[in-house]
Amino acid sequence: MLRGRGRDERGQAVVEFALVAPILAALVLAIVEFGIAFNHYQTLTAAVGTGARTGAVMHDTASVESAVDDAAGGLDPSKLRVDVDSDWVSGHTVTVTARYPYSIDILGIVVKSGDLTSKTVQRVE
Repeated sequence: MLRGRGRDERGQAVVEFALVAPILAALVLAIVEFGIAFNHYQTLTAAVGTGARTGAVMHDTASVESAVDDAAGGLDPSKLRVDVDSDWVSGHTVTVTARYPYSIDILGIVVKSGDLTSKTVQRVE
C-alpha cells in the first residue's frame, strides 16, 4: 500500500516548486531593486553633504557642483541635477539640493519611479 501511495505523489514537489518559483523570483528581484535604489539614495545624501561643506569653505557654485559630482561616484553624472542656493556671505547659509531619477522595475513592470532628493544646509564660513 505504501508503494502505491509514493508513486502517486512523485511529481508533487516539482509541481509545487513550478508554482512558487516565479513568485519567489519576483520577490528576490524586488529586494535587489529596492537595495539599488537605497544605495543610490545613500550615495546622493553623502555627495550633497560633501558639496555643502565645499560651498561653505570655497564660496563658489562651480566647486560645489564639481564636489557633488565627484562624491557621487556610482551615479550617472548626466542624470544628476544639483541646485545651489547661497549669497556667499559669511554667517549665512548655503543650501545644496540634488535629484537623481530612480525606477524599481520587477520583471519588466515598473512598480515605482520618480526622483531621489537630498538637501543639506551649511553655514558659510
